[in-house]
Order: sequence, then structure tokens, then C-alpha cells
Amino acid sequence: MPVAAEEQPIPLSALQHAVYCLRQAALIHLERMWADNRFTAEGDVLHLAADRPGQRRVRGVRRVSALPIASRRLAIAGVADMVEFHFGPDGRETPLPVEYKRGKPKAHRADEVQLCAQALCLEEMCGVAVPEGALFYGETKRRVAVAFDPELRALTERTIGEFAAVFANRATPPPTPQKSRCRACSLAELCRPQAIARSASAWRSRTLADLLGEGAP
Repeated sequence: MPVAAEEQPIPLSALQHAVYCLRQAALIHLERMWADNRFTAEGDVLHLAADRPGQRRVRGVRRVSALPIASRRLAIAGVADMVEFHFGPDGRETPLPVEYKRGKPKAHRADEVQLCAQALCLEEMCGVAVPEGALFYGETKRRVAVAFDPELRALTERTIGEFAAVFANRATPPPTPQKSRCRACSLAELCRPQAIARSASAWRSRTLADLLGEGAP
């Protein structure tokens, strides 16, 4: 669901967090909470080179690092780690976004959604179709090709809409029901998912029962 262009744009990095856990995305981008762990530190090191703006040509491919990109239609903006511009038979350049990640490919699609959002920005900015991109993982030292098919594009726009609603309401959602993700999250101590997940009505019932029990003859 697109959001109005005049509103504050959603950071591209927020979409990766939103796929992983909407609460995590809200804690970082609404409440401005952050905490480093080993995984985030390794990611920072991997991005040191990619975060330096620059441009060079390698075997006929123009590579631009730290490229600012945005989509007015979707009200998203950010910086692409690297965009390769490949010349086609018609002489036009086709962008191919490349995102650097620590670790290895994951079971969820958070990295792919962030990359696809970059493609949507580049399509709007360059006026050409962007059919694919690539994720480079620091642990495997390999690129993984990502096709921007209709399913991934729909997931990406749906994620933008979901986080746009969170952003507009200024309300932090509850934790993800997938508890395995909490164990790897650097915000676990700040988020306190176990405490948040407890039912307030159940707590009130227990408290009332205790009080009535104490007052009974």
C-alpha cells in the first residue's frame, strides 16, 4: 500500500527489520532504540568499504557505491551499498543493486525485500526495468542472485504498507510470534518480548483471585 510522497520517507533499512519483526523495526525507527551485538558489529565492518561513495568501471560495468536512491510513489529512501550499471544491446544501462550482508543466506526474506525495494527505487529513478539484483554474504564470500518476480515485489510493497501504518500510528506492535528470532536480536534486552507477551487480562485475573483469596475467612 503506497503512502503519500509528502510524508517522511521510510528508510530502506527499516524494511529488512519489518520483515524480520515489525516490533524491532518500530523500536529502531520510531523509538530510536539500538543495541549492538556480535552480528551487528560484523555487519558494520563489512559495510566500511561499501559506505564510501565512489564510482569505477570494471570490465565495462559501471559500479557506483553508496548511491542515494528513493521512490516518491512508495515514499521510501535510503542508500544502496552498490549499484552496477550494465550496458544492454540497445546501449542503455540497466541497474543491478548489490547489497552486502554479514553471515549467510537466511530462511526468511528480509534481505530480499530490502534489495527489491532498492530495485523499485531504481526503476522509478532510471525509467527502466530492474529484473534482478544480488546479495553478497560475508561468511560465504559469494553473491546470491535475486530475481524480482511478482511474488517478491508484492511482498515488498505489502511490507512497506504495513510499516507505513505503524509509522503513521506511532504505535509499537507486539513481538513477533516466531520466538527463535528473538534470540538473535540485538534488541532483546530492550524489547523484553517475554514480558510484553504476557496477557494483561490474565495478570488482572490472577491478581484479583489472590486478593479475594487473602480476604476470605
